[in-house]
Amino acid sequence: MGRGGKRTHPLRVVVKTVLALGLAAVGGVWVLSTYVEMRYAERILPREQMTPKPVALVYGAGLAPGAVPSPVLAQRLDTAIALYREGKVGTLLLSGDNSDRFHDEPHAMLRYVLERGVPRSAVEEDSAGLSTYDSSVRAHTVFGVREAVLVTQRFHLTRALYIANSVGIDAWGVAADEGRPTTRRYALREMLSRVLALGMVLTGAEPRYPTGRTPPPLR
Repeated sequence: MGRGGKRTHPLRVVVKTVLALGLAAVGGVWVLSTYVEMRYAERILPREQMTPKPVALVYGAGLAPGAVPSPVLAQRLDTAIALYREGKVGTLLLSGDNSDRFHDEPHAMLRYVLERGVPRSAVEEDSAGLSTYDSSVRAHTVFGVREAVLVTQRFHLTRALYIANSVGIDAWGVAADEGRPTTRRYALREMLSRVLALGMVLTGAEPRYPTGRTPPPLR
């Protein structure tokens, strides 16, 4: 009963309970996402301040019509090329999705950097980088990367750094969109993705293709 002997309507109790649980869940997601976001944030440096690393790990970001890198991906590749030209990295590891015969990210990435003067001997391709997690784990276990600079946009970089450092890579980061206005476009998706990344790291999830430099042939 409520005050003065009035009975509380059962529906109100249910609504209040649901709201309380919902707020708790949102709060929990925010806390976990913030932890991942801040864990290695101090490892993000301007390109000019980055000390030399053996490898630049470049994450795929989709293709535009004509099977060319999307604007987001081109931005990442341009930054990686600049790092190579400045002597900050010796090898570019291009990690992308080649699980569909009509969507070959690594090949498009390779063609892009070669056309801009990076020698073939300085490039490695991972055709089974189906996600940020898969790309990071495979960089360590398949390609033997122990130290690297990660190249991606700022909104994505903190998650990539958390994963890479958690799976054994001494990883630092350069934001491909450094100096440009930040965007809220990916904020909600990235919040949820950070929580998922935390869960995958804690459970030691395997990438879809844990061995081999290329996935099995497409049928």
